Amino acid sequence: MDKLTALSLSIGVLAGVATFMAVGPASGVFFIWAATIAWAAYFFLGATKEALKNTIVCGIFGVFMAWVTAIILTGISPDTALGFPAMAAITVTFAVVVMCLAANFPALATIPASVLGYSSTFAYLLQTPDKLTQEVLFGASLSNPLLVISISIVVGTYFGQLSGQLAAKWTKE
Repeated sequence: MDKLTALSLSIGVLAGVATFMAVGPASGVFFIWAATIAWAAYFFLGATKEALKNTIVCGIFGVFMAWVTAIILTGISPDTALGFPAMAAITVTFAVVVMCLAANFPALATIPASVLGYSSTFAYLLQTPDKLTQEVLFGASLSNPLLVISISIVVGTYFGQLSGQLAAKWTKE
């Protein structure tokens, strides 16, 4: 079959498998939205061995930076002189600057993947009730975004690689 059809079928089939995992046996440990963000990043970065490494390493670095930011945010008093919104904005500003400057290190040079990991972490923390707490952030459980979002990024990236490999096998030369 042609390349587009093969890729469409491989992505569709594996999206079904990933969905089954996310709403079935891996529910609460594997988030389909975080996985598909990493899956798309893998293809956006070239669908190569280097893209696999960069998506995982920089994605998890972004998760780590968001986790540190979240810890700082949970320590800001609502009564702070500048107000919580201003302090949150300042905290995020500094964290994102540090995250981007880390691109000076070759292993952390894929800023888009870091940003996707950062954003995925805050999506989880801000949209899931009772997750943006020090108890969750410091907990050794699968509620901790450092673990659960990182797992989703790794699994999603490998789904991307697998869908590319399947498509290649199904494509006529």
